[in-house]
Amino acid sequence: FWVFHDVKGGGPFNVDHVVVGRHGLFAVETKGRAKRIRESGGGHRLTLKDGRLEFPGWVETKPLEQARRNAAWLGEWLSSALGEPIRATPVLAIPGWYIERRSRSDVAVINGKSVAGYFTKSGAAELTEKQVAQIRHQLDARCRDVALHA
Repeated sequence: FWVFHDVKGGGPFNVDHVVVGRHGLFAVETKGRAKRIRESGGGHRLTLKDGRLEFPGWVETKPLEQARRNAAWLGEWLSSALGEPIRATPVLAIPGWYIERRSRSDVAVINGKSVAGYFTKSGAAELTEKQVAQIRHQLDARCRDVALHA
């Protein structure tokens, strides 16, 4: 896999991480959330249910929406650049939380411990070596926006 960080989007946004390899293309949004200290335990568990992230004491949907938007933009941009359909899988990483999945989601929600295995076992679209090389080239060009000074 190749990983690109802070990929500038087509507007005032960025994709936190883009992962590309033979097992697929992934747009990864990372969110840190503080854990509540609870006497009865369970303050580190979030539930993914019906398109919502249910934390102890609050519910969020915006991180899932952001992951979808970023993946859609990435897929559209690369499809245009390569002249063929390219699909990016949306991934939301929430380090340090135990994730309980109670319903299916089009966004993969992972924690820090499941990152390594997720990308090889995700079932995302396989890419050819040529597609991986073309995607890497586009991402490398987009990420190398720093002017070098002699």
